[in-house]
Amino acid sequence: MTTGADLLALSPVLPVVVLDEAEQAVPLARALLRGGLRVIELTLRTPAALAAIERVAAEVPDIVVGAGTVTTPEQAEQATKAGAAFLVTPGCTDRLLDAVAETGLPFLPGVSTVSEALRAAERGLSALKFFPAEASGGVAYLRAMGGPLPGLRFCPTGGVTPGNAPEYLALPNVGCVGGTWLTPKEALAAGDFARIGALAAKAAGLRQAAG
Repeated sequence: MTTGADLLALSPVLPVVVLDEAEQAVPLARALLRGGLRVIELTLRTPAALAAIERVAAEVPDIVVGAGTVTTPEQAEQATKAGAAFLVTPGCTDRLLDAVAETGLPFLPGVSTVSEALRAAERGLSALKFFPAEASGGVAYLRAMGGPLPGLRFCPTGGVTPGNAPEYLALPNVGCVGGTWLTPKEALAAGDFARIGALAAKAAGLRQAAG
């Protein structure tokens, strides 16, 4: 994987995960792999995130592990050192885009407007995160954006569910969706990785459901 476009093609659903305990990372990653998903985004929202990325990168080489919720240049550097294979940002300030690009890793910059998408396109970026997807107009907004910006493709995240994911995936400018539903808090707390694996298996089949 060398580009954001490659990242969009890995799985129909990009699991977006918040972990409170780094010890959960490896069994979680293995459960997702068993379900047929080859990628995981561990968000930098908790103190455990960087250690979790390190563990997955070292112990589960068959899954592509990335860092999400990258909001500062310092976090971009820390995630890279931890072994992240890609980065995801919720927004796209010039300072943050510069820092993420300097890591040399593929990344998905977050956008929610046409102007932000154009800013990313002016930098040569064609694979973007659309966030927060549902709050920003959802399927209808992305469909409309495809008219003036046909060269851009998106990973919508934020409010995406098993119910509406097929609608997003049916759009020609959507490569994958980001989903938090694959790792319910109660399942993580109970160590119920069999349940997470089953949810991953259903998610792996969503592209067929989208037609």
